[in-house]
Amino acid sequence: MIENLRRNFGTLRSTAPFWSLRFVEETQEQLAVRQDTVEPPRVAIDRGAMLVAVVAGGYGYCATSDLSAAGLQAALERATAWAESTRGRSVHAFDPASMPAPRGERLLGATAAPALSRSELHDLLADECRQARIDERIVERRAALELRRVEQLYLTNTGGDVHQQFAYAIPYAHVTANEGTDTQTRSFTHAQQGGFEQLERSGFIGCGQRLAEEALQLLSAPNCPTGRMDILLMPDQMMLQIHESIGHPLELDRILGDERNYAGTSFVTLDMFGTYRYGSELLNVTFDPGISEEVASYSFDDEGTVAQKVWLIENGILRRPLGGQLSQLRAGREGVANARASGWNRPPIDRMANLNVEPGTSTLEEMIASIDRGVLMRTNTSWSIDDSRNKFQFGCEWGELIEDGKRRGVVKNPNYRGISADFWRSLRMLGDRDTFEVHGTMYCGKGEPNQGIHTGHASPPCVFSNVEVFGGEA
Repeated sequence: MIENLRRNFGTLRSTAPFWSLRFVEETQEQLAVRQDTVEPPRVAIDRGAMLVAVVAGGYGYCATSDLSAAGLQAALERATAWAESTRGRSVHAFDPASMPAPRGERLLGATAAPALSRSELHDLLADECRQARIDERIVERRAALELRRVEQLYLTNTGGDVHQQFAYAIPYAHVTANEGTDTQTRSFTHAQQGGFEQLERSGFIGCGQRLAEEALQLLSAPNCPTGRMDILLMPDQMMLQIHESIGHPLELDRILGDERNYAGTSFVTLDMFGTYRYGSELLNVTFDPGISEEVASYSFDDEGTVAQKVWLIENGILRRPLGGQLSQLRAGREGVANARASGWNRPPIDRMANLNVEPGTSTLEEMIASIDRGVLMRTNTSWSIDDSRNKFQFGCEWGELIEDGKRRGVVKNPNYRGISADFWRSLRMLGDRDTFEVHGTMYCGKGEPNQGIHTGHASPPCVFSNVEVFGGEA
């Protein structure tokens, strides 16, 4: 397929000075066992290409699933016509000579774990589902696995040629317990890149019984206390905190107003970069597409820009937005290589990718010992944030009360709320490298038409001071 696309691309002709092809083929397979019953497997293959043409002052694109030479030529001609139609009418005056011509590859190597048959995978899921059946109060049990493989090729008429491959084996599980009017759920997901070795390194093996035991503990636990206190967010909850109150506010197209009608804008403005105190001096946030197992690791973005690690927030000061090539030109600001599309029939837009809080120097035990009164929270269960990504309220599945530097027991329905900048300025301790964990999500929505895409977020546990906390009865 790849070599055939290269040959067909070589036959294309356009009056535009610059044109490109971005090919994407994605195979998705989902396997699941629920209540000890195998659910019907689902397999989907999506394949096509986006042709882009750039003329002086104009830009056009057209997607097609017809990958023959004739199909690609027809799409390129339509893209060229759109480019000519937008000449002189675009917000940005496009320059064909400035378009990059990258060359490189990121190909999958040998996996660290042997391939498993579909029968073996179903047996693994069935084991986790069965092991969660430990009490009659367990009313829901499900274990699932999502397998993805992505092949991408980016070609330009100026000699650009980038070939990238990606693989994902993402386990999911949830267990729900009920007693009277109280229902509690514990869930597991571990979105990372990799093959079947991901099943073991994620901690999925043996999670069924553990989730069931924790769901039952929550049934008998008291509600989370209400009041202002410290919170210790574990890495799987930090993922959501980073995503919503740093990632989305720093997307440059959102700052420029492009998301206004769909998902809101941002409280961040262009004049904040370089001076604005986003968090305490402990806060260092990086865009890092180089952590191989993180879900949004790549060598080039979807416009061919080389991806490199960049500091967005340094010692609490806001330094750089999440903006791809076009947004950088519009805003006159340096950004990152994060122009990304959800598939072959969507144009790249500014998307957070791997967005990480860099680790500090504290152990988990030291962080707990520093808390006079607070709550440890993990695993997001609810989220709400305003359309400028400023005021937020998040809830977690699991909480533990901390008093006088010691864990005092499980509490249920832990919630907290705050304002993004004030919240990050209250950061007073970060876990060390040994506590640093890689997490992510495959389903972040943005853009019109909507684009669901994967983002990675790595972080240590973090302690925040004087946060408004409340339980399920508040």
